[in-house]
Amino acid sequence: MSHPPRAWQRMLSGRRLDLLDPTPMDIEVEDIAHGLAFVARWNGQTRGDFAYSVAEHSLLVETLFRRIVPKAPVKWQLAALLHDAPEYVIGDMISPVKAAVGPGYGTLDDRLTAAIHIRFGLPAAIPKTVKQQIKRADRLSAWMEATQIAGFSEAEANKFFGRPDPALIDGLSILLRPPVQVRADFVARHAELLAALR
Repeated sequence: MSHPPRAWQRMLSGRRLDLLDPTPMDIEVEDIAHGLAFVARWNGQTRGDFAYSVAEHSLLVETLFRRIVPKAPVKWQLAALLHDAPEYVIGDMISPVKAAVGPGYGTLDDRLTAAIHIRFGLPAAIPKTVKQQIKRADRLSAWMEATQIAGFSEAEANKFFGRPDPALIDGLSILLRPPVQVRADFVARHAELLAALR
């Protein structure tokens, strides 16, 4: 008698997360931070001695989001930090691969996002305008990553990600650090935002 394929993953916290039916109770920020700190953006095709992690990217996106929307409520800053949180279990796929996988990837991502949001006191789905602002910050981060560590020329990055407003990226640069440092900073920023929500 064959067993159905396993659809859950054991986390280092001891939680067992069902990927097809995730519940907020099975989500811990330490698991998210750990997973994201070890997931490489750009399929690892970046310069430097460390991979550029999704956790580092998430910290940058949250910073850029605050520059785009200086008076954004803390809950939307938290949403920006967590915008790629599902990737702690499903990994980071570059856009061409997502397109090839089809709508199943988006459905899985949406389920995980909803559970993560509810776990940390956010609405399951965030307003469209906020999502667009976070996406703008995400594209700014992608432009910076593309030109600083992924080998793109500025002209090529402008074509794929749009020409950035220089004021929004002024003084910011891509950091390549050991995963343990990035993990700690992600957890710390998450704690700051949660404390500010209360």
